[in-house]
Amino acid sequence: MNKFQYKMTQFMMGRRGFDLFSRDLMILALILILLDIFIPKDILSTLGLLIMVYAYYRALSRNLVKRQEENNWYVTYVGSKIQAWRQRDYKHFRYFKCPGCGQTLRAPKGRGKIRVTCSRCHNVFEKKV
Repeated sequence: MNKFQYKMTQFMMGRRGFDLFSRDLMILALILILLDIFIPKDILSTLGLLIMVYAYYRALSRNLVKRQEENNWYVTYVGSKIQAWRQRDYKHFRYFKCPGCGQTLRAPKGRGKIRVTCSRCHNVFEKKV
């Protein structure tokens, strides 16, 4: 291991790094900053930078218990919203996994047997929907 890798390993010991909540905060911050380009409001870029700072604070924090509680709350909250959205969607679409890579795919119901190409691994297979 070279010197930089060793120092980074030592620095990250006892820290969690980026979890799902921090990752989504970073995505939100980048969206706000990019939106500021098209809609010039100083509040958007300021808010984006504050969210980005908070995401880095979470990633580099040594208070693992508190960060885990925040992440669990976020996963539970977002997971319930995604599940509710998918339940509404089940009326019109059928969800299934690609046998090659496990990617979740969807197809409109009532089409009979269709040939599906996975967007991730380009595996082609047939599925009844």
